[in-house]
Amino acid sequence: EGDVICVFSQYGEVVNINLVRDKKTGKSKGFCFLCYEDQRSTILAVDNFNGIKIKGRTIRVDHVANYRPPKESEDWDDVTKALHAKGCGVKTPPHTSSDSPSEDEDVPVKKQKGEECS
Repeated sequence: EGDVICVFSQYGEVVNINLVRDKKTGKSKGFCFLCYEDQRSTILAVDNFNGIKIKGRTIRVDHVANYRPPKESEDWDDVTKALHAKGCGVKTPPHTSSDSPSEDEDVPVKKQKGEECS
């Protein structure tokens, strides 16, 4: 998990990560959901990381409509609780015929200090 945060923190503050694991074995399934503090960081990460090789594996990076924080746990921090309640990033309004821009909805999150990258 720390390696993922270090790689993706190049483009902004990672506020939450959900490393998806097998329920029985606890081993990583090889993918995760990651939430940045702002939309600009998300766009930069997708544009710059999709299709690159890390440790010999080509990775796929894309946007998701709804961020999936880790499943409910007693170990949740304040950030994960807020993300579970309100979501992460920009809320996409239902498609309308209006051409007027919609306002972005901010998610109130507290910054966390991540691991130092080497």
